[in-house]
Amino acid sequence: MPTAYEWLKFAHIVLAIIAVGFNASYGIWLARAAKHPEHEVFALRTIKVLDDRFANPAYALLLVTGLLMVWQAEIPLSTFWISTSLGIYAAVILLGLGVYTPTLRRQIRSLEEQGPDSSDYRRLSTRGTILGIVLAVLVIVIAYLMVTKPTL
Repeated sequence: MPTAYEWLKFAHIVLAIIAVGFNASYGIWLARAAKHPEHEVFALRTIKVLDDRFANPAYALLLVTGLLMVWQAEIPLSTFWISTSLGIYAAVILLGLGVYTPTLRRQIRSLEEQGPDSSDYRRLSTRGTILGIVLAVLVIVIAYLMVTKPTL
């Protein structure tokens, strides 16, 4: 019979798959939409739904399950790989909710009101792409730290 820790770890991994998996799909949505501009609004709105209803809640629950595992295993939060991951996680949340989400919202509005050739839309699209890449790299670093648990 699995222990409480093992159930938490299982939930944590499933949540990571959901969060990172949905985020990874955004590039595919955007690349396909770029080839078919008539579907660009649909693609951006779908990304917004995936982000708001699946990826972001999964990231929130990752924090909860991760902290529960740490407390269950009695690992100090000051442990290098945990404290570093939590710091990066805070940056991901601030960038994601504070910058990426508003950029995506404005990008959708700009596309609907001004079209794909407007300078405003292109600027927001470039900003969203750069933010997406930065966020992806930060999340990959967290995953690396969680898997390898390096010490300093």
